[in-house]
Amino acid sequence: MCGKFTAMSSWAEVVAFSQPLSGRDEKDRALTYRVVDNLPVIVLDIVAGKRQVVPMRWGFPDPQDWRRPRPIHARSETIDTTKAFAEAFRDGQRGIVLMKTFNEAPDVKGPTVQHTITPDTVLAAAFVWRRFILPDNPAPMFACVLVTVPANQLISTLPTDRMPAFLAPEDWELWLGEKAAGLEEVKACLKTMEGVRWTMAKEGKSGTVVRGKPVVSDPTGLF
Repeated sequence: MCGKFTAMSSWAEVVAFSQPLSGRDEKDRALTYRVVDNLPVIVLDIVAGKRQVVPMRWGFPDPQDWRRPRPIHARSETIDTTKAFAEAFRDGQRGIVLMKTFNEAPDVKGPTVQHTITPDTVLAAAFVWRRFILPDNPAPMFACVLVTVPANQLISTLPTDRMPAFLAPEDWELWLGEKAAGLEEVKACLKTMEGVRWTMAKEGKSGTVVRGKPVVSDPTGLF
């Protein structure tokens, strides 16, 4: 399942279907994000009535140790009924992260072999987020998880059965809560993207190293 992706820091490639974002970095550069990293999440600022980018850790805090990210993914089919995600989904704590490329690995035993998928355009991945109060932290933690859907025909050849939920440009307003809609209509935005013109290539040896679970001190774990 996806645990690494790249994005352009300035969002310049998506201005055509996104209103201006506050706090935007004008320098175009490719950045790589992994589990436990702070992701640039596009959310709706309800008070200001506009979109903004908020840094959020990828992975909700484990109940036993907040430094461990668990969970990091939310299944689209049960996002409205699973306890960990239902409240955030219902209350509009939904965000978007823009991906230039993303990684997947086969669901097989043995060393993890990463494959990089390169779409023909920047894609908007659906996330849900929450604000956590942690006993050891003076400030709240904002954390997010990636929403997943069944793998499309290309990615299922790895083999793996899940992939990120990518939003169509016309569904941004629904997902972010800018347009009034019922939860069933919002959930219907989460679809497997088929009929795509993407490429998929296996990474080099650096992507085949077996690692432990990701933690703050080692955010590359597993991925």
